[in-house]
Amino acid sequence: MPRFSANLGFLWTELPLPDAVRAAKTAGFDAVELHWPYETPAQDVKAALDETGLAVLGLNTRRGNVPKGENGLFALLGREEEAFAALSESIAYASVIGAGSIHVMAGNAHGNVAHDTFVRNLKVACALAEKHELTVLIEPLNAVDAPTYFLRDMAQAQRIVKEVNAPNLRLMFDCYHVGRTEGQVVTTLERLMPIIGHIQFAAVPSRGAPGRGDVDYEAIFKRIDALGWERPLGAEYKPFGATEQSLKWMETFR
Repeated sequence: MPRFSANLGFLWTELPLPDAVRAAKTAGFDAVELHWPYETPAQDVKAALDETGLAVLGLNTRRGNVPKGENGLFALLGREEEAFAALSESIAYASVIGAGSIHVMAGNAHGNVAHDTFVRNLKVACALAEKHELTVLIEPLNAVDAPTYFLRDMAQAQRIVKEVNAPNLRLMFDCYHVGRTEGQVVTTLERLMPIIGHIQFAAVPSRGAPGRGDVDYEAIFKRIDALGWERPLGAEYKPFGATEQSLKWMETFR
């Protein structure tokens, strides 16, 4: 039976983060995951996690200058100081709340210089994270929603994981992003399972709750279960209204 993690970057965003953790527990989630929680004191989040007994899977490094459209720093030549300051912040926050992974965001870039920069920075990031027993995740974003993001597809990300060759570097496999522009979600997931560190999902193409759209999540969840995956799957979807009203899928897929 699949287990689920509430992505609090999309769900219950109207609530203070500690209250969103409590709402996830009430709704029956097994874990939570975060986007950029840094405006909330880590001890407040830890208190809510301790109260509910929920695990927290991971969080993202800061994106950079968001008003200017930045979406990560680690593939940007000349921004290394900011990138590693963001990583240090993420490691410190993760250490307080007990998160197991950090999604290191590449940013908007392309070409060989960006590739070399990202690989070089990832090697350092993995070494730093390993000291704290943390997994580093990288995630391709689909070309429709994020046309200038450096990581464009799973094949590119797989090559980078192989090149960096760090024991704690894994893929964030988002079924939504794969389904949006790559297709063949199940086949791709089966092929990459040995290097996947986390799995997320949302309906394709709407990015709403699963159950409608082009991707058959009943089949996908059954296949993931059959492959022996035991960690919670990340519900990273847009509820398009009150989160509580979007949760019927949990009963269906359990």
